[in-house]
Amino acid sequence: MNNKRIVVVGAGAIGGYTCGNLAHNGFDVTLIDPWPEHIETIRKDGLTLEGITPEESVVVKTAKTLHLTELQRLAKEKPVDIAFISVKSYDTEWATTMIRQYLAPTGYVVSLQNCINEERIAGIVGWGKTVGAIAAILSAELVAPGHIRRTGGKNPPGHEVYRVGEVHGKMTRRVEELGDMIRTIDTCKVTSNLWGERWSKLCVNGMHNGVSAASGLSGNAMRQDPKIRKVITKLGGEGVRIGQALGFRLEDIAGQDAEKLARAAEGDSAAIDEVESLMVALRNSQRRSEQQRPSMGQDMQKGRRTEIDFINGLIVEKGRELGLKAPTHEKLIAAVKRVELGQAAPSPEHIYALA
Repeated sequence: MNNKRIVVVGAGAIGGYTCGNLAHNGFDVTLIDPWPEHIETIRKDGLTLEGITPEESVVVKTAKTLHLTELQRLAKEKPVDIAFISVKSYDTEWATTMIRQYLAPTGYVVSLQNCINEERIAGIVGWGKTVGAIAAILSAELVAPGHIRRTGGKNPPGHEVYRVGEVHGKMTRRVEELGDMIRTIDTCKVTSNLWGERWSKLCVNGMHNGVSAASGLSGNAMRQDPKIRKVITKLGGEGVRIGQALGFRLEDIAGQDAEKLARAAEGDSAAIDEVESLMVALRNSQRRSEQQRPSMGQDMQKGRRTEIDFINGLIVEKGRELGLKAPTHEKLIAAVKRVELGQAAPSPEHIYALA
């Protein structure tokens, strides 16, 4: 078994699910989280990882745990070989700074987050110690202390759930090894196109997260609504055109061909028919639970700050740099912030107004 020392800063939905499973599969993993009750529950009862089938559900008893206030204990232990950062994008810098001093000489930091945070991480540990990881259609939620529920099916057909890559695009021994580790959890692609994968996932998040946050709807409910599907398509098309202008080689966007999605957003009737049909079909083929809710929708329910500025906001910002507009994203940002600040209740009407 691989003897690398692994830690995750942020043992919530994605970080806890991924690294909890690594611990269950025999790897040396320490879960670090700022929620005291979460850590105490894991210490007492283990980490419950619930899947959409009974066979996917486990209780992990083998993961080590640390409160943030206990982190200095790492100074007396084996240095960290792999540090996953899995906090919200707005917490990236402090989490990376905190773990940097405990890295082994050959240790590195993996951004397992929404948005594009590799530059923030590299500003603290250097580009040579920065690796990217993407969880696509994992669909997990921290539903209670010590309890993470995955609401998307394992091994979705034609789709790798995880993608890992070096920032320079070359295949290295460490990233191949990382891919092998993650394959003990679910499908994983080791990619030479990290930035294209990142922007493609940013488009996916930009299409769904803020819509769920402002509307209050689950993932499946959004895709069942024809008016909302139209808005989702417009958001995707704007993101695709900006990504193309930035020079990224885009991958599929939630199962959609990127160029076709952009043409549908621009009114191509044949592309609209294909995109709409696939959007409905993917709901069934990906076996999403009716409980599945994008992360910003979860944040809104729990009264937490959303990542709207780091997802849709980044698309708008990069578009402005190129002289390209993303009006649907701008309007969605405003709608999400009204709900986030308590100025309006979540409602599908906020999204209908964008159509």
